[in-house]
Amino acid sequence: MTTTVRPSATPTTSTRRVPMSSLRKTALAGGVFYVLTFLASIPAVFLLSPVLNDPGYIVSAGADTQVTLGAFLDLVTALTGIGTAVALFPVVKRQSEALALGFVTTRSFEAAVIIIGVVSLLAVVTLRQPGATGAEANSLVITGHALVAVRNWTFLLGPNVMAGLNALLLGTLMFKSRLVPRVIPAIGLIGAPLILAVTFATMFGLTEHGSPWWVLAAPIFVWELSLGVYLVVKGFKPSPITAGMVAPGSLPAQADVA
Repeated sequence: MTTTVRPSATPTTSTRRVPMSSLRKTALAGGVFYVLTFLASIPAVFLLSPVLNDPGYIVSAGADTQVTLGAFLDLVTALTGIGTAVALFPVVKRQSEALALGFVTTRSFEAAVIIIGVVSLLAVVTLRQPGATGAEANSLVITGHALVAVRNWTFLLGPNVMAGLNALLLGTLMFKSRLVPRVIPAIGLIGAPLILAVTFATMFGLTEHGSPWWVLAAPIFVWELSLGVYLVVKGFKPSPITAGMVAPGSLPAQADVA
């Protein structure tokens, strides 16, 4: 008698991907927007150098494509700045709605000021006449100086004054809620008065932008970059203010029901 041994069926295991929670999506969106502000703003500084540093740019051969690209990146910086506030608002408002609304407001104001500077530089590109001579050239140079001066003031008020206020507002929210390690918002809360001090000192002529005193702005750079990277990589830490938020497959908490 012949016995046939059938191979036993190999158990198959199906790996089911756990869906990303709405809370994790919020943290990821906020972090990505923060990282994008750096990816856009840093190259823009170098791309805009010709129009910012050449007093006669408006009557020279120019580098319009480069300057326009730099202006576009500044526009991206402005819009992603708003994105950081809008993305994080639904979570941080649970800690303090007043501070959260304040953060959205300062971010929106910062973006508006940046866009004014973008328009000023694009106006220089539009008015540029390399063949101008005499009185026409002098008039264009004066106009170019005025437009660049507007942009310089917007840069001082937008990404600097507003960055300090942003750090005070969001830093307080993050520190109290413990959504991220407290050392991160602590850096922002320390850097906020420093960048405000050096900015106001520049406004009143006590120093110049780019002087060694501007190293005081470094903590704000570290705070925003570390916050963005942490939110992308880790997301929010468990916190009492997120306890009632929707988790995958669960019903919304009573507080979230309209």
